[in-house]
Amino acid sequence: MIKNLADIIYKTGIRETYGDVRANIHGITADSRRVKPGYLFIAIKGHTADGHQFIDQALQQGARAVLCQQIPSLKNNDVTYIEVADSRKALGQVATNYFDNPTEKIKTIGITGTNGKTTVAYLLYKVFGKLGHTCGLISTIGNRIGNRMLDTAYTTPDPITLNSLLCDMVNDGCDYAFMEVSSHALDQERVEGLRFSGAIFTNISHDHLDYHKGFKEYLKTKQRLFGMLDKQAFALTNLDDKNGMIITQNSKVKANTYSLKAIADFKGKLLENTFAGLHLMIDGHEVWCKLTGTFNAYNVLAVYGAGRILGKDTGELLTSISGCEAPEGRFDYFTGKDNIIGIIDYAHTPDALQNVMNNIQDLRGKHEKLITVIGCGGDRDKTKRAPMAAIAANYSDQVIFTSDNPRFEDPEAIIRDMIKGLELDPTMKNKYITITDRKEAMKIARVMARNNDIVLVAGKGHEKYQEIKGKKLPFDDKAILQELLNK
Repeated sequence: MIKNLADIIYKTGIRETYGDVRANIHGITADSRRVKPGYLFIAIKGHTADGHQFIDQALQQGARAVLCQQIPSLKNNDVTYIEVADSRKALGQVATNYFDNPTEKIKTIGITGTNGKTTVAYLLYKVFGKLGHTCGLISTIGNRIGNRMLDTAYTTPDPITLNSLLCDMVNDGCDYAFMEVSSHALDQERVEGLRFSGAIFTNISHDHLDYHKGFKEYLKTKQRLFGMLDKQAFALTNLDDKNGMIITQNSKVKANTYSLKAIADFKGKLLENTFAGLHLMIDGHEVWCKLTGTFNAYNVLAVYGAGRILGKDTGELLTSISGCEAPEGRFDYFTGKDNIIGIIDYAHTPDALQNVMNNIQDLRGKHEKLITVIGCGGDRDKTKRAPMAAIAANYSDQVIFTSDNPRFEDPEAIIRDMIKGLELDPTMKNKYITITDRKEAMKIARVMARNNDIVLVAGKGHEKYQEIKGKKLPFDDKAILQELLNK
């Protein structure tokens, strides 16, 4: 796709240019290794590397133009240089310009929060599909364009990948794009230049504090999504979260609210919670849906609220919601031999794990044991390890602490971080064991389980791999647990 450079660099905060800004550009990239002849290379100062150090490499590979924060003193007369105040921020605008501003042509709804983003985005994608729309999904569990499924490496992709996806959605006739917006994406300007038709807040709790250096900064980062909204967009927030109204303070639009506890624009009441599903009252209408847990009642209510704001009929909307199931790996349960219930869940924060445990307590009888297999990811927030171990131990009859995605950390060191507090508590000594090998831990959980017991495997959910020392090795919690419980 050939574009005029002047059109690509529009609204990027240009400070200075050198060379022909009317040059034709054949592609854009922020990775010098991917530069091809005729490309625009965007040099970004990152957390670990500075793209300005790779400008010469980009030129050797045929870059026609360079966008950077400081034009080099030695310049190539055949190359155009553009200096901007913030090249990371400019990248998002460059990407949206290059792909013809896709979010001006498709209603893009962003969902942010600590927990629930994936379920809300997925349910909106399914519900609006049932209502006759062609939709796109940008999500942790994968990207979808209509019925086409695409893999994803990040919750929110980089700006070039993101705008390319949105452009493909426009070209395939999608009416809506439902998109998870992570705090990392907001902080790293991955959504810069996009126009959101609406933003939804689910909840906020302890997560990514290794990256954000504190809860206030984490909250402030989440607020950015609502600050991006124009007056034609909508904001929808969870009134029952204590930060639900704070999150929308920077928005130009008045926030719509949803709640299970208070008077709100969209009011719900949980009538019944079972393994089979939820029985809810929403704005005076009874609805049964296949999801389970109070946390999913909030997710359903967020989907309903967004649907009503977007003009959908109440009856048709609730009918569509009632036919949807939770995405894979989100309180994903099944029954094996001896009526042993297996549950796979992505819970990898203290709050998410607490929600899962609360739901199991609501659903289980008096005599079933809960056996939990859980680990924590490596190279991530270490402060949540001990709290997650404490929650698992307090609510389970038996816990097996194991490896999650250790990445470049020693999995046994991660487990030691988890059990530090438990080792000092004599009441916990007989409640947990440690088995570093995740599959072996699941096998031992199966050996421990008796008729009607519950085996929870938490932390990885839908993931089909285990990330160890830079490699993603095949590993599927659900497939392994199903095989074990059916033996």
